[in-house]
Amino acid sequence: MQLNSKAHRNSGPIQIAALIAAVFASGMCFGQTEADSVEAPPDFGGAQVELRSSIGVDTFGTLDGDIQDMKQLLLELNRDLFLLEEELLFPANTQVAVFVSMDVGDFFDLDSVQIKLNDKDVSNYLYTTREVDALISGGVHQVFLGNLKAGEHELIAIFTGEGPHAREYRRGASLVFEKGIGPKYIELTISDREQALQPEFVVREWE
Repeated sequence: MQLNSKAHRNSGPIQIAALIAAVFASGMCFGQTEADSVEAPPDFGGAQVELRSSIGVDTFGTLDGDIQDMKQLLLELNRDLFLLEEELLFPANTQVAVFVSMDVGDFFDLDSVQIKLNDKDVSNYLYTTREVDALISGGVHQVFLGNLKAGEHELIAIFTGEGPHAREYRRGASLVFEKGIGPKYIELTISDREQALQPEFVVREWE
């Protein structure tokens, strides 16, 4: 009886310890199950990066378009200012312009053109190879723009370059013209005189 009573007294703490262990184990399982049941929040990082990237591309595209429009506007404004300045400095009533053109150019390689108006030097232009090629291709170069009062005037043009047989060549041509009301345009033409195998220099007024 004493043994049974002692065993009974010892079994109480053992049962309590077992019960606490069971409750603790069930709590661990419950916590694990609850943690497993919680879903992770959706990941929008990639979408946000992609959205920001799309917004950045659109913004830069808009800025680039605005910059190009501004450049075009500045070019047009600069052209208008140049034309206005030309009109103010060289009014149509007193304006005189001299142009240079070339035809073929086999017998003369142009270096420079000197312009004199009423025995006064007004222009001395040195041409580059590219500019000469442009003239031979049909281009026209404005070599002088100035003002003259109404009346009679004399223009002398002196052409310097390389002539036939690679010789230094210097020739002059002149024109006496009447300046009236309105602009006056004069053309200096360099052409080949094939029969004489020599260049020809002509000064004429534009009608």
